[in-house]
Amino acid sequence: MQFDIQLLPRINATAKRENGKQYYVDAKGNRFPSVTTILNATKSQADRDRLLNWKTRVGTEEATHITTTASRRGTQTHKQIERYLLGQNPVCPEASRPYWESIKPVLEQIDTVRLVEGSVFHHNLSYSGKVDCIASYQGIPCICEWKTADKPKGSIEHLYEHPLQLTAYIGAANEYYQDYGIQLKHALLVVAIPEMPAEVFWFESAVIKDYWEQWEKRVAEYWERRSVWG
Repeated sequence: MQFDIQLLPRINATAKRENGKQYYVDAKGNRFPSVTTILNATKSQADRDRLLNWKTRVGTEEATHITTTASRRGTQTHKQIERYLLGQNPVCPEASRPYWESIKPVLEQIDTVRLVEGSVFHHNLSYSGKVDCIASYQGIPCICEWKTADKPKGSIEHLYEHPLQLTAYIGAANEYYQDYGIQLKHALLVVAIPEMPAEVFWFESAVIKDYWEQWEKRVAEYWERRSVWG
């Protein structure tokens, strides 16, 4: 094994899904919307139109097939990465192998694994989520997110709201685990692509700070809308 495993205590949380929205409930019964639920509820009209136009272009049935396949592919690859980061030296399922071979060289630069597939809560801003990983990448502590795709994203612009998602996780992890010396300022997003090296997107602290301001506005907008909805 090439890395340290120093796991933080896991949060005892239960996932709930209601009317297409994801929530997490902690051991004390606090029930907070997930990061993705807040992002979806406050999505810009341009982003909504982009998704609708894509569904119209490929057809509803094909769109469902594409998203289902992508979801299954992502889940399998995440499981493989999780086993690897926990030192279980797994045998990779055939369906996940192209993505695993793409991302493994990046994972070999991961060290000091603190959390894998763990829930986080931000009690002050009232949101929750599930992070892929907290670890060090090339020696720098960060939040890590693993994605799969059939072709490269090419630029941060094509990551859409994933950087905001990562930033939200950083805020929640820093608040919840502050007594354990966790103070994250960086994020790593890796996109596994068949027969290609994985794309690596690294977010410095100054960029994360800008995204955090955007995230705070989205959270405020979400709760304002909720108060109107009743």
